[in-house]
Amino acid sequence: MLFGSSFVVAHSKSPATPEQILAGEQLKIGARAFTAPGYKPGTIQHIVLFKYKNSVTAAQIEEVRKRFLALKTKARRNGKPYIQRLEAGAQNSGEGADQGFQEGFIVTFRSEGDRNYYVGTPVVTDPKFFDSEHQKFKDFVGPLLAEKQGALVFDFVAQTK
Repeated sequence: MLFGSSFVVAHSKSPATPEQILAGEQLKIGARAFTAPGYKPGTIQHIVLFKYKNSVTAAQIEEVRKRFLALKTKARRNGKPYIQRLEAGAQNSGEGADQGFQEGFIVTFRSEGDRNYYVGTPVVTDPKFFDSEHQKFKDFVGPLLAEKQGALVFDFVAQTK
């Protein structure tokens, strides 16, 4: 159970996870406010990494990239695009720390509300408050991803100097 602004987990001495914190925020203010464009304004970077099944072809990977990049204009709120920027690329680091991830995407939003609206499930479960185009993309890409750890998502509020 989550309470207050610190969102502690009842009967646990462990700090709340990001999932628990977001669930608590949404419970406290409701899905409409949680996904509103003005909810927690600031630059939000949503990083997504994919690891594909061995059977996935280069053409399928290209189709994933094409469909993901198309969300820049297809993902809409009240008829208008809300993704500020969307970038994609194949892994090309020689550091040996890629853990098998092959493709990366960075989606930039103007607020946590826009990010919450974009992400949808499992964070926001009411279809009135999440982007159906992004959900269609997730349904498309899911079967192409590796069974274990096929996707990694990391979000942060951008800080610049």
